[in-house]
Amino acid sequence: MSTLTVDRRDFLKMGTVAGAGLLVGFHLNALAADDPAEEQEKKTPNPFNAWVHVTPDNHVTLILEKSEMGQGIMTALPMILAEEVCVDWKSVRVEQAPTNPKVYNHGTGGSGSVASCWLPMRRAGAAAREMLIAAAAARWNVNPNTCVAQDGGVLHGSRKNFLTYGELVEDAAKQPIPNLNTVPLKNSDNFSIVGRGKPRLEGVAKTNGTARFGIDSRAPGMQFAVVARCPVFGGKVKSFDAANAKAVKGVCEVFAIEPVAAGAFTAGGVAVVADSSWAAMRGRKALQVSWDKGPHVGESSESLRKQFVDNAGKPGKAVRNDGDADAVLASATKKVEATYEFPFAAHATMEPMNCTVHIRPDSAEAWVPTQAPQWAQDVIAGVSKLPKEKIVVNTTLMGGGFGRRYMGDFVMEAAQISKVTGKPVMVLWTREDDMQHDFYRPASYHHFCGVLDEKGQLAAWKHFQTSTSIEAMWSPKGEEQAEKSEFATAAFIPYQTPNYRVEYTLAKSGVPRAWWRSVEHSTSGFVVECFVDELAAAAGADPLDFRLRLIGDDRKIPDFTNPNEGKPLDTARLKGVLKLAAEKAKWGSPLPNGVARGIAGYFSFNTYTAAVAEVSLKNGSPKVHRLVYAVDCGRPVNPDGIRAQVEGAAIYGLSAALHDAITIQGGRVVQSNFNDYQMPRIGDAPRTEIHIVESKEEPTGIGEPGLPVVAASVCNAIYGLTKKRVRRLPIRSGDLA
Repeated sequence: MSTLTVDRRDFLKMGTVAGAGLLVGFHLNALAADDPAEEQEKKTPNPFNAWVHVTPDNHVTLILEKSEMGQGIMTALPMILAEEVCVDWKSVRVEQAPTNPKVYNHGTGGSGSVASCWLPMRRAGAAAREMLIAAAAARWNVNPNTCVAQDGGVLHGSRKNFLTYGELVEDAAKQPIPNLNTVPLKNSDNFSIVGRGKPRLEGVAKTNGTARFGIDSRAPGMQFAVVARCPVFGGKVKSFDAANAKAVKGVCEVFAIEPVAAGAFTAGGVAVVADSSWAAMRGRKALQVSWDKGPHVGESSESLRKQFVDNAGKPGKAVRNDGDADAVLASATKKVEATYEFPFAAHATMEPMNCTVHIRPDSAEAWVPTQAPQWAQDVIAGVSKLPKEKIVVNTTLMGGGFGRRYMGDFVMEAAQISKVTGKPVMVLWTREDDMQHDFYRPASYHHFCGVLDEKGQLAAWKHFQTSTSIEAMWSPKGEEQAEKSEFATAAFIPYQTPNYRVEYTLAKSGVPRAWWRSVEHSTSGFVVECFVDELAAAAGADPLDFRLRLIGDDRKIPDFTNPNEGKPLDTARLKGVLKLAAEKAKWGSPLPNGVARGIAGYFSFNTYTAAVAEVSLKNGSPKVHRLVYAVDCGRPVNPDGIRAQVEGAAIYGLSAALHDAITIQGGRVVQSNFNDYQMPRIGDAPRTEIHIVESKEEPTGIGEPGLPVVAASVCNAIYGLTKKRVRRLPIRSGDLA
């Protein structure tokens, strides 16, 4: 492995696998946009070595700082960089960046990778291109303005004056670094890579089995470990007898590991270390443990729902209060009310949690399928007491992330065990471990009241929510601001009303929760788009026409939940996707008997999505035949990747709508595997059409925005069939009878 050192300018220097050239990394996001030119010059490192590595034999390697977990970022980000550097896409290679938060912005989540890297990577690529042009011009003693970069080289005049990047890289690296605020960017009209569908760079390896995921990691002398954890959340080891476990052939050691409350939230337990994963699992099965079940043994889904109902019977904390919704509701002769309920939901990644760590006396190395390599590095540093520059974290491919792999618990366990054994250890979770010791999407309960005036306009809107907040678990202020993680766009809806009130009450729970694909948007999108559909029905209006009328004139609505950093909701773009989805689905045209359409539109992660679902009932259960999406995510970088992401979000959303529920009994999860936490099968998958809005706006998120509109469009279609509203998920046949 390479040796990492960081100097006073945060340059990262390391030898490369190719053995030639010098790699110097930097963190573009640390450069302030308004820095004066002289400060930029001091702070800006050489772009060849942070993002582009060109060797004398003209191989071009682009460095990837984000984690590839199936979302296609290993292709999309290099496309941006390759566009500005002007290299032949066929010659591009990709290499995972080493974990160094001073240099790279590693975190992968919140559908933010393309959005956050778009401008920095364009600027880095443009700087590299301009330095290559300057080097060629100096070699030829001509004006740089007479030279052009193309196809991995610099051209001046006829092809007789053409130098490859490989021939120029050493001279180019010595050129002054352009100011990243003023470096000329390529005219988007001339893009030849961005906006063109590209096959996934790792696709062949995944197809032929040569791709290496975290679970495929191997190191000389590696051992395998599984952990017996208390099945009750918050429980801990009282005592254990390891005799039977140690009698299993292949078991090497059995010992307790402590729970960690801060940062990683590990449950602790008893580690069984063996020379194979099978031996470790058999050893754990033979292990005898007595558990202190802790303070949450009495929690159940029923007790939590009772808490929800009790909370809803009292006023909540005012999150937003425009006008006087309560007064309008009190005097209204006709109002619409609805209550919506959501269970906990598991991430259920295809690859269960795993992590391989080797802690030595003076260094450490890890192989981790993680969305947060810097967090993994911090966790290992805390256990090993080593400085972070002595810890190498290799980020592997992941079999799904969905927010689960942002956690540090599985890394903590591997570090704790390797610290004891002194050997490389893979901690491997079984499917049952993964299902029963997840960090779940919060359970929540929402009560809505709305009033329409005599003209069919929205006179008042009130939304009360109680939930097991993510913020309450993770934020230092915790319960004081529990509402911060629970509303998103539900706190600044696009539907105009003079009287708008949002309230919140925290529900206490010992069940761990964290970020789940689309986070609070998964519930907010459902409740907002189902309730506006209920209002449309009360008004006797077409659901699409009603939405467009309530949205009204084009305007931009500030992000109420994140006013300093969030982008405003542009109603013109929201109306655009609603109209496009309706047009492509032939909204209003006849359907076969027993089939109905439903529609939903939503704004999340600065992206606009709308979906029309076509649904029937088969043996009392919904059958989704077709989903028609319209997506406005700014400039499409890789249209093929966008379609794949939305298709994946559709299936994930359908899974939550039709099947997924984590239930609690005795403080523990009832479900254990895919037999009782079911996924959609191939036969359940609808025909899905993705229509991408052509835009020159900066790219925005796409991994998660496809999800919030799925369940709402399906349930709104079910109302068209049955005149019954689905107000709790997953959909139950009994609710449709």
